[in-house]
Order: sequence, then structure tokens, then C-alpha cells
Amino acid sequence: MKLALRWTLLSVALASVVAAAFVATGAATPPSGLTNVPLARGTNVSDGTIPLQVGADVAMAQITVNPGGSSGWHSHPGGAIIVVKTGTLTVYRAIGSQCQSNEYTAGQAFIERPGEVDQVVNESTTPYVLFVTFPRVPQGTSARTDKPDPGSCPGL
Repeated sequence: MKLALRWTLLSVALASVVAAAFVATGAATPPSGLTNVPLARGTNVSDGTIPLQVGADVAMAQITVNPGGSSGWHSHPGGAIIVVKTGTLTVYRAIGSQCQSNEYTAGQAFIERPGEVDQVVNESTTPYVLFVTFPRVPQGTSARTDKPDPGSCPGL
């Protein structure tokens, strides 16, 4: 009898984990019209003046988004440092129930703070190209975490 109860509890727990994975994936807003070319990834082995933990990875990528494309709602575990090489993009940030937007153009740089939920959209007629550095990426994980639409930026 105890064995049957354990199997039942194990089955319920496993079903809950699988269901949660499907819900989390289904709620995410994936990118569209976006090409991500990883450029490099390395593990921090120094204790310099930039606050990076020894052992965390730093990743770099070139990201291109076609007109009408977007990053989808996302965050970065260690934030991101972005340099706009070409084009124009609009960053929409969900801050509680508020929506904040900023436009950036070629030659400008900006940051996304760790855990900040945002979506980057190409509302122009030409592709934009970004060079992005992702500091403090936990080893073996992605520099990006897909997020569901927070609902604070209507129409996106």
C-alpha cells in the first residue's frame, strides 16, 4: 500500500512539473525577425573593479532585428550592455503597471538591468544591429530569459 501511495505522489509531482514547464513556455513571448550570432563566451577569472563574480560567464553577441521584428518580452540574469551599430530601435520596459519607452539610434549605448523585463522593437524600415555584452551569466545557462507579456504596454 505504501508503495502505491509513493507512486501516486511521485506521479502527481511529475505531472505538476511538466504542466508548469508547458505553462511557462506557452506564456513566453518569443522573438520575431531576430538573428542572434554568438560572438564569444568566457568565464571570469579575475577580481577587477567591475562587479563580476569569479566563475560567472560573460557572453557577447551580435543581434540583428528586421523591420517589424522584436526581441519578445525577456530579461537577462546579469543585465546587458548594448551598443547600437546601425538602425533605430525602441525599448519598452514594464515597470510595475507602467510602460516606459526609449528610442536608441546608431552610435548610442544603453543598459538593461539584471532581471528588468523589456521588449525591443524595430519600428523603422531598416534592420538594426546591436553588439551586446551579457555580464554575470550563470555557467551553463542562457544569457536570456523569455518572459510573458506583462500587459503594461498595450498594443505590443
